[in-house]
Amino acid sequence: MRTLVFSARPYDRHALEQANSGQHELVFTETLLNEQSAVMAQGFPAVSLFVNDRANEAVLTQLVEGGTQLIAQRSTGYNNIDLPTAKRLGITAMRVGYYSPYSVAEHAVALLQTLNRKTHRAYNRVRESNFLLDGLVGQDIHGKTVGVIGTGKIGTAFAQIMHGFGCTLLGYDLVPNPVCVGLGMSYTTPEEIARQADIISLHVPLTPETHHLIDTAFLSKTKPGVILINTSRGKLVDTAALMDFLRTGHLRAVGLDVYEEEESLFFRDFSQQIVADEMFLRLLSFPNVLVTAHQAFLTEEALTTIAETTLQNLTDFAEGRTNANTLTL
Repeated sequence: MRTLVFSARPYDRHALEQANSGQHELVFTETLLNEQSAVMAQGFPAVSLFVNDRANEAVLTQLVEGGTQLIAQRSTGYNNIDLPTAKRLGITAMRVGYYSPYSVAEHAVALLQTLNRKTHRAYNRVRESNFLLDGLVGQDIHGKTVGVIGTGKIGTAFAQIMHGFGCTLLGYDLVPNPVCVGLGMSYTTPEEIARQADIISLHVPLTPETHHLIDTAFLSKTKPGVILINTSRGKLVDTAALMDFLRTGHLRAVGLDVYEEEESLFFRDFSQQIVADEMFLRLLSFPNVLVTAHQAFLTEEALTTIAETTLQNLTDFAEGRTNANTLTL
């Protein structure tokens, strides 16, 4: 099936080409899909998108006019696709329903421990022959109360790791996960997690209900010295509110693999330019904030699964089959 792969970085192309074996005609572009670039898809029955590609009503209208019938999303989340409009226009959307949950969960732990033990600062000091330990004091993770908001596959993998550290687990989800219950997790409300947790990690999808889940009201309930980790979606966190609580010293540390306005920044090289996002620059000015550029998924295992699933979605659609990855309202 002839497919235009948007937002295709070298690692995407490598994984997809390895898994494809010539079955589908894949054309790669690093361009982000939006209202201006949608014309590139003319004549392609399928397009493949990543998290910051935009498939709103205007884009979908252009896609269907150009002959596109299928959107193959290369991620589990699909909040960038206007599903009601896609259904109305007759465009099928499919996603990667599952890939390595350990990739994201382990990255969340990496952010947590880097901030807690200040290994990023220690690395720079030692490279400058500064072997002082002043300002590098961390805390034991063992014995801390960890709040896991969202206990699907990734949240569960994170909870299992934290259980191994010897933490008390609190969880929130619409449906309790038996695996997490077996770890001793107590399910409660987000408000109660805010009040009790020493560490809070976010693992929920972005929906109208979870937009700005972490806002002033939530943060005002948290304990002084709490650590917040977000490897899910940037818009779960109200960045302006977050900075207010960073400025007062209320938050001990914040680890972000996602950012509220990342669409205009992430997966691009701005090293020779001036970043115009003042909110983002102010966020980076805090010494207790660590930001990575949406790389939590980036392991060999995850990339392989994403590529294989995307290609299987293309095959199933081309042969007139639906599967569990087909998105419905």
